[in-house]
Amino acid sequence: MSVSGKKVLIAVSGGIAAYKIHFLIRDFVKKGAEVQVIMSPDAEHFVTKLSLSTLSKNPVYTDFYSENGTWNSHVEMALWADIIIMAPCTANTLAKMVHGICDNLVIATYMSAKCPVFIAPAMDLDMYQHPSTQQNLEMAEDFGHIIIPAESGELASGLIGQGRMAEPETISKAVKDFFNADQNKSLEGKTVLITAGPTYEALDPVRFIGNHSSGKMGFSLAEEAAKRGAKVILISGPTSLNIKNENIQLHRITSAKEMLEKVLQFYDAIDIGIASAAVADYAPKEVATEKIKKNEDIFTIELIKNPDILKTMGEKKIHQFLVGFALETQNEEENAKGKLLKKNLDMIVLNSLRDEGAGFKKDTNKIKIFTKTEKKEFDLKSKENVAKDILDCIEAQLLK
Repeated sequence: MSVSGKKVLIAVSGGIAAYKIHFLIRDFVKKGAEVQVIMSPDAEHFVTKLSLSTLSKNPVYTDFYSENGTWNSHVEMALWADIIIMAPCTANTLAKMVHGICDNLVIATYMSAKCPVFIAPAMDLDMYQHPSTQQNLEMAEDFGHIIIPAESGELASGLIGQGRMAEPETISKAVKDFFNADQNKSLEGKTVLITAGPTYEALDPVRFIGNHSSGKMGFSLAEEAAKRGAKVILISGPTSLNIKNENIQLHRITSAKEMLEKVLQFYDAIDIGIASAAVADYAPKEVATEKIKKNEDIFTIELIKNPDILKTMGEKKIHQFLVGFALETQNEEENAKGKLLKKNLDMIVLNSLRDEGAGFKKDTNKIKIFTKTEKKEFDLKSKENVAKDILDCIEAQLLK
């Protein structure tokens, strides 16, 4: 897994190695993390708030009060964070941390934190080897903090030895390894194919037949499956969403025919198929090569049935565990159960447009899950948590 979706608080203290933080922030943001930066007053001698706020996409704080008098709550920032990274951590900041000398925003935030703390020390080699520093590092480890040791090389003083702050790549890897160690890898070794979003069926070069699907449910399923260690193949219709996890292979398509072709390209080799896309049932029989002009009061379009992607997947199923979705407005349960049997599915997820907070373009969903023998109902939840419920049910079925 990556740091996708994690809240990362980076505390910068006054050392020349602060310039490396730009690269670390950029890496975390690129991987989908939320980043908040705070600085000790001395850190401003080495890096600017402007550069760090531009990269982190959040204001950077160095004091308890902003220039307009706004209180910068160290408690709120500490409780917000999933992890804190003290980088660079100078000998002075390290000593304050382990001895509770709380005289600036960085230390106050650190002392309010309940989350894991990473420390990337940076100082000259004699300072790093000094007994007080070594003792303070040992105390920090006793507190449960994770030390990312300083590296050897040429230092700002011109001396050569240990004291350089670890490279941003090393810090990033330490964080990634930490989350991986704590991660449920229940789908490791599995390949999961997920369809997501709408399909657009062209009328002419400008217009199309489509629907309101945002793709949020499918993308949430992909992210959660990847977090659980699966290799994920995500086939998505037109959507503004992007993937965050490096274990997701994203294929963008437009029409139902393109989606079917892409599904069949991978279908034989997958373990689990989840068809969450809202595929258009019909497409225009003929697609105009030029934009259709508004000449007639009544305009008729002849439609032909699109290929049934889910039914095709069911017919070709050999070893795959196949999950479909049913979005209904009436006779919901009966229609969902019928689809489960008719399309040879192992499980179907039902959501109703009549449930408030469920359906297209919402950040929440309310579902019922059916197998041939079971029914489970769930409360309204975020689509991220709905994805967890769906994958939990899939895993429970695979264990039977």
